[in-house]
Amino acid sequence: MSRVTTECAVAILAKAPVPGLAKTRLIPHLGAEGAAALQRWLLRRTLGTALAAELGPVTLWCAPETDHPDFAACQGLGPVRRCRQPDVDLGGRMHAAVDEASAAGALVIGTLVIGTDCPALTPEVLREAAAALREHDAVVIPAEDGGYVLIGLKKPALAVFRDVDWSTDRVMAQTRRQLQAAGLTWRELAPLWDVDRFEDVERLLGLFPDVAAVLPDSGGA
Repeated sequence: MSRVTTECAVAILAKAPVPGLAKTRLIPHLGAEGAAALQRWLLRRTLGTALAAELGPVTLWCAPETDHPDFAACQGLGPVRRCRQPDVDLGGRMHAAVDEASAAGALVIGTLVIGTDCPALTPEVLREAAAALREHDAVVIPAEDGGYVLIGLKKPALAVFRDVDWSTDRVMAQTRRQLQAAGLTWRELAPLWDVDRFEDVERLLGLFPDVAAVLPDSGGA
């Protein structure tokens, strides 16, 4: 496949690895510093995966600001543009990422939107998702917990992100309804898992033992 026929933007929504802000549900297990260290590892892995896929322009959508040192350090991993996430709900932030990429006119297929919580994403999976946008209006990778870890759209479609109960196990089911109501065709890839609970951290450590080296002694991991 040539780059011309497969180019697709990748938008990564990421929180800065600030103690007390990042991975807050894991703070009781890892401590604030440990949760932030985990977020730093996930951020770098996700960005590395997106760049390795070589699909097209990669944008890091930062919260709360773009100038955090860890976001600045990401520039050393490869060509990545930084934008600040708008102060709206998660659906609005994802829509903004798709809308901005589409307005830039630098893509052929569409935009893939991901977070940093899914270490199971690989360059191959991202390429499969981008390829799905050639034949469908949208592509989604469900999460094992009822949400999703990736959504891709050919064009902005705000309706897909409306009336969704974010951070619940109803997200994927509600998104299917929104896609159908909007008259969009979509493909779903195999479900993946993300890191939200301590059981997920244990799973992560089993697959990526190097994570233990970045976590301070917190009494959790």
